[in-house]
Amino acid sequence: MNGVRTSDAGGREAPRGRVDKRQAILEAAFRTFAREGYGQSCVREIAAEAGVAKPTIYNHLGDKETLFREAMLAAVGRTSGAGLGALDRLREPDGDMRPLLEETGHRILENHCDPESRALRRLLNAEAARFPDLLETVQREGAQRLHDALADRLARFALSGRLGTGDPDLAAEQFLALLTGPLELRTRLGTREVSDAELRTVARAAVDTFLRAYAPRAVDAP
Repeated sequence: MNGVRTSDAGGREAPRGRVDKRQAILEAAFRTFAREGYGQSCVREIAAEAGVAKPTIYNHLGDKETLFREAMLAAVGRTSGAGLGALDRLREPDGDMRPLLEETGHRILENHCDPESRALRRLLNAEAARFPDLLETVQREGAQRLHDALADRLARFALSGRLGTGDPDLAAEQFLALLTGPLELRTRLGTREVSDAELRTVARAAVDTFLRAYAPRAVDAP
């Protein structure tokens, strides 16, 4: 037998090499689309980028539109995984809130400013009119998953009395807005690199504003 195998949609097992080749094609396609745009990219160029023959791409993924959709979904899978990983320190409501939120905010910003995340947003904005359903799917699998996971973590803090909010969904939305909102200007719509020190400054300011709104209120004694 030839190494690890995985089941495909039809219930058959696909060789690991075939899965790896598909992944290489999707990664090469995303790089090409990000560099050239959807309209200017061609399957021949993507095949060269992936180091495969042009017919191999058609055998794996069919036409250019399917290739674009699958490349975008693969990219959001990678970036959303990193985004969710940024919330690891908020799993248990222990420790001082401020450093926990600052570190989490910094990690969220690192992922937001990652080259692949920036390229994904640019492509979505550029091709939203052509692929409106894809925009909805990518947002659901990316930004919405991050929001929902953060809301779950903030709900735990609220239940433990360490945050003063009865609406963790709104609190998550506002925390993410405080983090990512300033970056449009600071990055000049994603065309300028920002230093790690600048990301930490944004994270600290976001947490400061967030805690002013959501820190537990002292209860006056009767």
